[in-house]
Amino acid sequence: MTTLKQGDHGAGVIALQNALVGRGFDPGGVDGDFGPATAAAVTAFQRSAGLTADGVVGPDTATALGLQPAPAVACLIPGVTVDMAARIVAGAPRANVEQHLPFVLNALVGPQLADKAMIAMALSTIRAETGAFLPISEGKSRFNTTPGGHDFDRYDSMTDLGNQGPPDGAMFKGRGFIQLTGRANYAQHGAAIGLGDELVRNPELANDPEIAAKLLASFLKAHETRIRSALSAGDLAAARKAVNGGSHGLEEFSKGYNTAKAILPEKIEVVQPAVAT
Repeated sequence: MTTLKQGDHGAGVIALQNALVGRGFDPGGVDGDFGPATAAAVTAFQRSAGLTADGVVGPDTATALGLQPAPAVACLIPGVTVDMAARIVAGAPRANVEQHLPFVLNALVGPQLADKAMIAMALSTIRAETGAFLPISEGKSRFNTTPGGHDFDRYDSMTDLGNQGPPDGAMFKGRGFIQLTGRANYAQHGAAIGLGDELVRNPELANDPEIAAKLLASFLKAHETRIRSALSAGDLAAARKAVNGGSHGLEEFSKGYNTAKAILPEKIEVVQPAVAT
């Protein structure tokens, strides 16, 4: 991909602006013009992702934004193919499935979730939560923002999320493959995947594909007993509720899970990662 910088114009800039919007950074409109607002959004994204904050979209920033493929990641569960995942998460761009499926499957191995039921749970959850097989930021809606209120103000003081007042609602809005929400969840699952308190200090990391996959696995692991019980009983509504807290997305989740149940292999083979010598 060609480097993009302030003053550039065209389709590449439109793709960049759409990617920034999808991650919660405002480029000042999607107009194909790389102006000061887009440069500021790029710089803010770079800071959030731990990249050099120069406002220039080079290879590292382009990869982090999903504008070009990341280096190939060896998949530890090769029996679950891109074709299968694309059918389970129907409607997702195939490029997103190809890029992110290895991260998701690999993240399930360590927590011992690499079996048919939990792989089906993970992929159908992605279908219900983000649809496009892409880690994204939650958008503003009537469910999270009061009329005339600041963005995500409904979340600001939700003690069940561990939020402590403004600006926690916007800081800890839903992100990633599972739409992780709330200060308490960012703290718990950030620590669980080895980030310490870095995710609380830098919540946009939850949209990094590898981190998003690990957070998905961590959340499912934390609710594993309840999820497995529901799946064993064929109660998809209860399995969905264990993740979402309600029934939002249940139809898409159910479609994904039933497809996964039909096409995933019964026995899941895990390839052990190579050990450097």
